[in-house]
Amino acid sequence: MPAARKAPFDALTSALDTIETERRGLDQLAQALRDGLGAPFRAAVSRIREASGRVIVTGMGKSGHVGRKIAATLSSTGTSAYFVHPSEASHGDLGQIQTDDIVLALSWSGDTAELGAILTYAKRFSIPLVAITSNAESELGRAADIGLILPRALEACPNGLAPTTSTTMQLVIGDALAVALIEARGFSAQDFKVFHPGGRLGAQLRFVRDIMHTGAMLPLVRSGSNMAPALVEMSAKGYGCVLVDNADGTLAGIITDGDLRRHMTNDLPTRTVDEVMTRTPKVISPDTLAGEAVQIVERTKVGALIVADDNRRPVGIVHILDLLRTGTV
Repeated sequence: MPAARKAPFDALTSALDTIETERRGLDQLAQALRDGLGAPFRAAVSRIREASGRVIVTGMGKSGHVGRKIAATLSSTGTSAYFVHPSEASHGDLGQIQTDDIVLALSWSGDTAELGAILTYAKRFSIPLVAITSNAESELGRAADIGLILPRALEACPNGLAPTTSTTMQLVIGDALAVALIEARGFSAQDFKVFHPGGRLGAQLRFVRDIMHTGAMLPLVRSGSNMAPALVEMSAKGYGCVLVDNADGTLAGIITDGDLRRHMTNDLPTRTVDEVMTRTPKVISPDTLAGEAVQIVERTKVGALIVADDNRRPVGIVHILDLLRTGTV
């Protein structure tokens, strides 16, 4: 009887199979957290939060690459962390680990020989050790003060060998630790900004007050004025709008290009601004993050946002071009 013919290789089918296999692994991880893994996870978060030193992350091979990412995520979200390579540790880098630190060690098998020096050092100086492994009976599992024992899941590799599902699970449990610590510490977007001053993320974390136009740059006319000076002000400032304020300085409304088109008649210059303006414009606070301002612009389809203080007095204006120039968009 002839052997069954294999289906021809298809890259898309392979990709979907990989994603499905790793998704099942994450389902197993979620279920484990609902069951026995939940208690040690809570204990790990509490122990890391209470530590006065840093989180020393370590791991070999693919676990080491994941460990570097976990250390970077922790550091950028308010938990001081540092990656120590296990091979370098036995050649002097153990000196970087202090007694007030806590060690977070990753090894899927738990019997990675290169971790031996760090495990011995942690025990010798009573440094707390949190393990991320799939084998509670391994050298790492037995040495750990807190063991995050991940469920054994099928690797996406067709040979079942290359770390794929396992590293995804390690990465996700690391993210879960970082996010839990963010929430436990009340780490805010303003705190996040301190660690991310550069790039697009840094731009999004700038405040509106840092980029808004103020003072003489504001396109502003008084309620009751004719449209003629409003049109001059609108053209001179170049934001495609003019703000209208009351005698007490509070915001009365805004006139945009759209308002002009809706009221385009021969007598427009002699009409009052109050007849033409939109009385309920979108207003934001100076403490609004630039990234949030972008979302408002995209949602409302406006070209500029009015910045007002707590008493609804206009103090600035932000145009979509300002957000583009700062790299926020």
